[in-house]
Amino acid sequence: MADYEQTLRLIKLAQKGDEEAKNMLINQNYPLVKSVIRRYRNKGVDYDDLFQLGCVGFVKAINNFDLNFGVKFSTYAVPMIAGEVKRFLRDDGYIKVSRAIKAQAIEINKYISSLPMQAEQPDIAQIAKALNMTPEDVVFAMDSARYPMSLATPVDQTDEGSVTLQERIADTQDEETKLDHFILKQLISSLNPRDRKIIIMRYYRDKTQSEIAKEMRVSQVQVSRIENKVLESFKKKFS
Repeated sequence: MADYEQTLRLIKLAQKGDEEAKNMLINQNYPLVKSVIRRYRNKGVDYDDLFQLGCVGFVKAINNFDLNFGVKFSTYAVPMIAGEVKRFLRDDGYIKVSRAIKAQAIEINKYISSLPMQAEQPDIAQIAKALNMTPEDVVFAMDSARYPMSLATPVDQTDEGSVTLQERIADTQDEETKLDHFILKQLISSLNPRDRKIIIMRYYRDKTQSEIAKEMRVSQVQVSRIENKVLESFKKKFS
């Protein structure tokens, strides 16, 4: 890794369009990219493809880096590199959702988005009728891309018993995870009270959309709409 001051100088040049500076940064940081993608080698994706994905994430880190983040560039780059690989594995890799279901989800979102915000939100039956779908297909399509896993879910078995997801996360927490958690905490804190409550109940208290809707006295569709809006805004922040 080059001297940090030299790295910052190259980043500033690269952000102004200097391709030579960008290539120098990539060449100097090959070991960093390789160290991040190594953990994804057993996911059924060719190593060269993983490396290219890692480089894409690294270039995004160059373009988006700001000294106001208060972290070293390498610390900031690691989750950007990993995020690019994770995004590929989720969207195009080993986790597959059929095109038909994706198309249904898109149509549902378009229908919901076309309704005035002040109008009463449609329930599952109304959406199904409007789009000529069964209620079961509506529910499945709306939740197809996201299946939250409880932190108490067993993910491994040892002689002493099962290991939960929470325990596994605690054992493997590294700088990347800590930075992810810090950024996520800041993003959640910036939400308005209603949206923040929904996200906390959904992902930290493991509640279903139906349970949240009942507690907040709104429709499940409205909860889904808010959740999707928040997650899309988070994705843009990490992109």
